[in-house]
Amino acid sequence: MLKSFLFSAAHAQSVSPTKQQIEQFKKLPKAQQQALAKKYGLNMSLLNNSNDSSSDMASDEPSVLSRDPFASEEEQEQMTLDETRFKPKEEIIKPFGYELFSGQPTSFAPTENALVPDTYLVGAGDTISINLFGKETLSEEVTIDREGRLSIPNLKPVTVAGMEYRDVVNLIKAKVKNEMIGTDVFVSMGKTRSIRIMVLGEAYKPGAYTVPSLSSITHALFVSGGISEIGSLRNIQLKRAGKTKQTLDLYELLIKGDSTDDVMLNPGDVVFIPAVGDQVTIKGDVRRPAIYELKGGESNSELLKMAGGLNASAYPQNTVVERYTGNSDKTVLQLNFTKGNQYTPQNGDVINVPSSSEQLDKVVTLIGAVTYPGNLAWHEGQKISDLFRSIKTDVLPIADYDYSLLVREINAKGDIELYQFSLLKALNGDLEHDLALQSKDKVLVFSRYLSRENEQLAMSNAALTQEQIERKEQLKLWSAFEQRKFYDFIGLESLSKKNVKDAEEEQNQTASNFSELSFGEEEELPESDLAFFSRTKLLQPIIARLKEQSLLGDKVDTFTIRGEVSFPGLYPLAKNTNVRNAIIAAGGLKESAYLESSEITRLVYGQDHDVEHINIELLSELTKADREGFQLISKDSINIFPKPNWQEDIKVKLYGEVRFPGTYSIKKGESLSQLIDRAGGLTKFSSPNSAVFTRLSIQNKQQQELFKLSQELRRDIAAKSFNTSITEASLSYQDMSNLIEDLSKVKAVGRLVIDLPDILAGKKSLALENGDALYIPSKSVSVNVVGEVNFSSSHLYDSELTLDDYINRSGGLKQRADEDKIYIIKASGLVEIPETSSWFAVENKVQLSPGDTIVVPLNTDHIDNLTLWSSATQILYQLGIAVAAISSL
Repeated sequence: MLKSFLFSAAHAQSVSPTKQQIEQFKKLPKAQQQALAKKYGLNMSLLNNSNDSSSDMASDEPSVLSRDPFASEEEQEQMTLDETRFKPKEEIIKPFGYELFSGQPTSFAPTENALVPDTYLVGAGDTISINLFGKETLSEEVTIDREGRLSIPNLKPVTVAGMEYRDVVNLIKAKVKNEMIGTDVFVSMGKTRSIRIMVLGEAYKPGAYTVPSLSSITHALFVSGGISEIGSLRNIQLKRAGKTKQTLDLYELLIKGDSTDDVMLNPGDVVFIPAVGDQVTIKGDVRRPAIYELKGGESNSELLKMAGGLNASAYPQNTVVERYTGNSDKTVLQLNFTKGNQYTPQNGDVINVPSSSEQLDKVVTLIGAVTYPGNLAWHEGQKISDLFRSIKTDVLPIADYDYSLLVREINAKGDIELYQFSLLKALNGDLEHDLALQSKDKVLVFSRYLSRENEQLAMSNAALTQEQIERKEQLKLWSAFEQRKFYDFIGLESLSKKNVKDAEEEQNQTASNFSELSFGEEEELPESDLAFFSRTKLLQPIIARLKEQSLLGDKVDTFTIRGEVSFPGLYPLAKNTNVRNAIIAAGGLKESAYLESSEITRLVYGQDHDVEHINIELLSELTKADREGFQLISKDSINIFPKPNWQEDIKVKLYGEVRFPGTYSIKKGESLSQLIDRAGGLTKFSSPNSAVFTRLSIQNKQQQELFKLSQELRRDIAAKSFNTSITEASLSYQDMSNLIEDLSKVKAVGRLVIDLPDILAGKKSLALENGDALYIPSKSVSVNVVGEVNFSSSHLYDSELTLDDYINRSGGLKQRADEDKIYIIKASGLVEIPETSSWFAVENKVQLSPGDTIVVPLNTDHIDNLTLWSSATQILYQLGIAVAAISSL
């Protein structure tokens, strides 16, 4: 019954366990309780709640009954973490001083060894310790009896009740001196009596209490559990004989440490706690935000002292006070709390002391591949060259000396504009690059490397001093600091995630589009592998900011450069960007760049947006001065053409039975037969019919198709995971998943089936590409049999043997073999399917050759009738074509 309750409780989100069900749960052993609670996703603390009421089970935390009962323990913990993370956090302001008391009555009492003050009034029950020395010796503790008398041995009793302690000591000394000649006395206080007092009013537990006679007002507060939430801390009254004897202001004790008014209690005293008076809330940039009680007439400075004073970042000149007007609404006062007593607090006021702005003034910030990044002091007339003493000492060896950016705020909204300059020319006194600085400018110095690996290699190979090596170790920390400061400056925190992501994707798209056209190009680096101060990392937030600040209809100040440059992509458009500066921003031209001509694609804005293409002579643009070059505008796209018939080092590999195997560099358009001639031709042991030719572009295409097929297969399994045919299949769901996983890990071969004898004879021609490989095996004398046979093996070729003979020599067909779909992989890679007779038997009169492979596929009917498995089988056996052929050589 209990298990059924737990299961139903875990599934019914709106049902709470009843009191009887919880009681039944509690009767189980502890270990069984924990096991059941973990199994059904229930909260032990809620089920073991002593109140046993469904209303008590409500809490601020999400109810376990509303969670997925099938979720693992880690998933449930993550759910709780997410709910806590995304729940809005509100600043909770509590009344000041109430946390001093525990909220429960306590036996707190002054120590018995505490020094008794001279003004202490002795009474019945107190013990006096008397020690006699001299003519007579005596050590005795004497207790004051109920009549208030003190009876000292050998002396006449005296009445001391109600006397101060110092008077009692003097009385005893005088009595001993007069009645016991030659004897001295030492008097001290022994045990003190207990007294009965009352704690009334807004105490946590008002009532009568018995406390030690040395107790004070604060002791009475502790034993009664403290002050309730509506009790006053500033007007605690000590009443004696119906009159107010003392008033205690706990703020004096808590804030100033002054305990003068915390007087000791007498028997019958009443500690009365009235309701709290007027209150104000002080929050914001103060040391102790809280709700404070007023006594009346507090000044600005006194209120701030209550709150512990101001933080260093506070801005009290703009303090805001929210006040109730008594007309069901509120008003706001804006005050300067640094001035005199200009503010009279009222009940319910909320005082908010704001923080100063985090913006720095009169600073210039260095970011990137510099030795001393961070904020520097700015002064009128300062230039770029004033920030660096030497390019060797103040700039890291990885810096790009030709491309740097100046980022400048241009208005109160924080919009930015950019200026491109060469750091090397600026330090050499070139006025066009040695730009004048303004306050809050940011200077970005980029790395000339894209990958972190190349950047670190350059740093390790540079001749660095010990100081520079230490700075190199701090490069990562500096990068994090600068990136955070830079993001804050350009307002990245205020940008939407979509804009930042769009900027990143658009910037990387241009560089990746062209590399995807040919196999073997360097792929886009992941974020973790990018250089610390690469263009990609530092330009993404700038582009995102430019997109954000462009209003409806305004142009985004960016341009694109493609083609034969070191770092093609999307770049921010600086105020002085011409074609030459754009090429410098992209890392310069490659060796393959065509200097005679290039093309700029420009959007023409008007009633109908149009596109125009502008041809420019690149060599002429590179030789012009900065102000004379072709100026770019927003959304321009530059295409740097490659030189006609330009080629990088194209390499092709030859293996096997050629006279001189190895790796060869070829020219564009060179054919396979020409390369074999260069390699000395084939050896006499070669088997041209069995040649294996692979191509990288084909391998890439095959790999993409394999991935696509495996993904489709995975989706089919997921969609049909509850299908009867799958659950009844001989393979489990886990087996199917393992099959798909293995399939996704298969690497494509990229084989291109060729007829090498015809190529060598000149009947056919095959132009080579970069990365091609040719393997010419030795002559084979065997025939292979693979697949659904009892023993996959290789057999010595015999022209008299038929297809059935080779299969029989491999143990015959297995029960799951598909006899109708047997096929042969020729040594050249071609696939032949034997003809079948009217009786669906395989025709044995098929021409087999040395190096051939007989493949017996699996009959998918033995698994289930889903096309899913047919597809999987086809994929695996298609892969087997190339693998089996190569392995048989």
